[in-house]
Amino acid sequence: MKTVVVVGGGITGLTALYYLQKMVREQNVEIELVLIERDHQLGGKIRTITEGEFIMEAGADSIVARNEGVLPLVNELHLQDELVYNETGTSYIYTNGQLHKIPMDTIFGIPMSLEALNESTLISEDGKKAALLDLETTNKGFTKESSIGEFLEAFLGKELVENQIAPVLSGVYSGDLYKLTMASTLPYLLDYKNEYGSIIKGLSDNKEKFKGSSNKKFISFKNGLSAIIDRLEEECGDATILKGVEVTKLLKSGSTYELTLSGPGSIQADHVIFATPHDVTQKMLNHEKLDPDFNELRNSSLISIYLGFDVPDEQLPADGTGFIVSKGSEVKCDACTWTSRKWKHTSRKQKLLVRLFYKSTNAHYNHLKNLREDELKSVALEDIKKSVGIDANPISVEVTNWNNLMPNYHLGHNQSVQALGRNLLTELPQVKLAGASYYGVGIAACIQNGKKTAESIMEDIIKKA
Repeated sequence: MKTVVVVGGGITGLTALYYLQKMVREQNVEIELVLIERDHQLGGKIRTITEGEFIMEAGADSIVARNEGVLPLVNELHLQDELVYNETGTSYIYTNGQLHKIPMDTIFGIPMSLEALNESTLISEDGKKAALLDLETTNKGFTKESSIGEFLEAFLGKELVENQIAPVLSGVYSGDLYKLTMASTLPYLLDYKNEYGSIIKGLSDNKEKFKGSSNKKFISFKNGLSAIIDRLEEECGDATILKGVEVTKLLKSGSTYELTLSGPGSIQADHVIFATPHDVTQKMLNHEKLDPDFNELRNSSLISIYLGFDVPDEQLPADGTGFIVSKGSEVKCDACTWTSRKWKHTSRKQKLLVRLFYKSTNAHYNHLKNLREDELKSVALEDIKKSVGIDANPISVEVTNWNNLMPNYHLGHNQSVQALGRNLLTELPQVKLAGASYYGVGIAACIQNGKKTAESIMEDIIKKA
C-alpha cells in the first residue's frame, strides 16, 4: 500500500489531504494518508480569535469568492449556511492629512472606465491626461516577466500609479510594484493591452469578471475563517493527523522517503507534499543542489493590530470600509480595515472594530518591530486618532507579528520556482512543493494549489499501479 505524507497543516496542506482522501474513496484504491503539523493546532496563518463581542482574524480575513474551486469546496464541506459576505462600500487612500475616495469602478486602483479616472480626487488634470495616453499607445516590449510597476507607468502615467494604484496593489502583494512581475500579480493586464490596445478598455469590456452583480467579492463564516479549517479536519477522518510533531529531515531511500520526526521514530512515504514556508522546507530537505533555487525566494513581515472600542462604528465615514496610506504620511500604518463595518459578524453589537497593518516595507517598520505590545497599541491608537478622529480607549486589543512569514514575489520569482521544480523532479522525484511560497498568495490560490497537487499525485500513483 502506498503512503502519501503531507507536511504542513495550513489551508494548502489540508486541502490537498481532503482531495486525496476524496479521490481514494472515489477510485477505491488503498493509500495511507498522513498529515504532520508542528503546531498543536491546524490552520497555519488562518486563526480566528474571539474576545468578548469581537471576532478577529490573526491572518487573512476573507476568501475571494470568485476564484475557481472556492465555493464548490464550501458546498462540499456543508458550510454554505455559515457563509457571510463582505459589506460593500468605499475604500479610501489617506494622503496629505485627508481621506480620498478610491473610485468604485476600479480594480486595485486601476480605472475600469474613463468616468472612474475623471472622478478621482487623487490625480491632477495633468495626471488624468497622461493616463488617457493608454488609449493611443501600443505595447512593444513588455512581457509577463516585466515589472508590473514599469508596465503600468508606461501606459497610465507616473502620477496615477504613484498616487492611486501603488498604495492599493503594493498592499495586496506586500512589495514594491517595480520589483514585482505581471506574471505574479495581474497577468491579464498584458493580455488586455495587447488585445484591446488599452488597459482601461480591456478592463471595461471584462468588468463583470471583477465586479459581479452584487460587488460582494469576499466570503468568511459566521464564527470566523477557522470554520473551514475545523471542517476540513473533521472531514479527513480516514487520514492520520499528527499535531505538535515536527519533521526534522527527509532522506531518499531508493524509490521511497524517510521522514525523521522531532519525537521518537520516523515515517516511510512513497509521495510527500511539503506545504510549509519555503525556508522551513529548505531546512527539512537540506539538499545542496536545491539550495540555490530556494535562496532566491523571499519572505516579508507584517504586524497586525486589532483595536475594539466601546463606541458605535457609525462614527466612521458613512460609506467606508477602510483606507490605505500613501507614502510619506504622518500616519504610520500601511492600511486600516474598518472590520466591524466591512464584516458585520465580527462585532455583535456593531461596536467599532478596526484592524491596522504595518508591513516590513514600511519606513517605520524597523522601529516598530522592536516595540512592546503596549507601545504598538499606542502607535495604532495615534494612527486612528489622526486618520478618522476616534479618540477612545480600546476594550480589546490583539497584536499578531508575522515575522518573515509573508511570501514576497520579486521579479525573478517565477523563474526561481520553475527552476526549483525542475531540479526537485531530478533530485527528489515524488516530492511536491505547494502553498503560498510558490504558487499564489491568498486562501483561494492555496485551495486551488492544494487540489491540483493532490490530483497530480493521484494521477502518478494510478499511472504506476
